[in-house]
Amino acid sequence: MPELSRFLGIVIYMHFNEHNPPHFHAEYNEFTSTISIATLGIIEGKLPSKVLSLVIEWAQDHQEELLENWTSIQKTGHYHKIKPLA
Repeated sequence: MPELSRFLGIVIYMHFNEHNPPHFHAEYNEFTSTISIATLGIIEGKLPSKVLSLVIEWAQDHQEELLENWTSIQKTGHYHKIKPLA
């Protein structure tokens, strides 16, 4: 499971050979969530509201990179790290 970014105790990652729609996973302590890249809405899981707002803020800044990683991971297995929330 490629780790794309890590900030403020939050880990952002994707899995190889995932199902559509394009999405990423966010993990914070015992909480995990699957988030749509297109809508930035939660598909599954739960995060504390403050953590979710940080994840969404980060994802808005990196939405294009997330989609590029999704496509690349699915086709070639390659990915690149994304800068953490500044």
